[in-house]
Amino acid sequence: MHGVVTHAPPPHELRTERLLLRRFRPGDLAPFAELNADPEVMRHFERPLARAESDALAARIDEHFEEHGFGLFAVELLGDGAFAGFVGLSVPRFEAHFTPCVEIGWRLARSQQGCGYATEGARAALAFGFERLGLDEIVSFTVPANAASRRVMEKLGLARDPADDFDHPALAESHPLRRHVLYRLRASAWRAGRGSV
Repeated sequence: MHGVVTHAPPPHELRTERLLLRRFRPGDLAPFAELNADPEVMRHFERPLARAESDALAARIDEHFEEHGFGLFAVELLGDGAFAGFVGLSVPRFEAHFTPCVEIGWRLARSQQGCGYATEGARAALAFGFERLGLDEIVSFTVPANAASRRVMEKLGLARDPADDFDHPALAESHPLRRHVLYRLRASAWRAGRGSV
């Protein structure tokens, strides 16, 4: 899929200046459930998650690592060890005109938003995807109203073509969040822009 390199086992931890990106641990489940239950954090998703749904999501994240060798990393702040959310790469489970693909995504607790953690962690995840996994392209998508995530995508160098926008097949036709914008970043464009990041 998109030139994934399999001969070098990928790391399960990445470090940035302020963050440790690592596999989820049992102690992450409670703060993860708290952020997934926060209506403000989840305002651009179908709905907040109950504790059982949040735990099931964490289990799927873990299974994704086992299946693909990469996934959504738990974000731990290096300063105090606090769990901040997740950032990383995943393979969407739905079918659309741009799948199969690898998506970069993030979700941070409300108290950790606005600190640049999503951009910082996502830059490390992009480097991991292009350098270690050998991906040809990484995409990201969200609802049009999610201005904060779209700004992060643009800071990372992902670009949108309105012709790529799509209706999310997991949401009903009448759902107000069904329409999504798609951003893409090719490996060649990422390498060309490395000097300006």
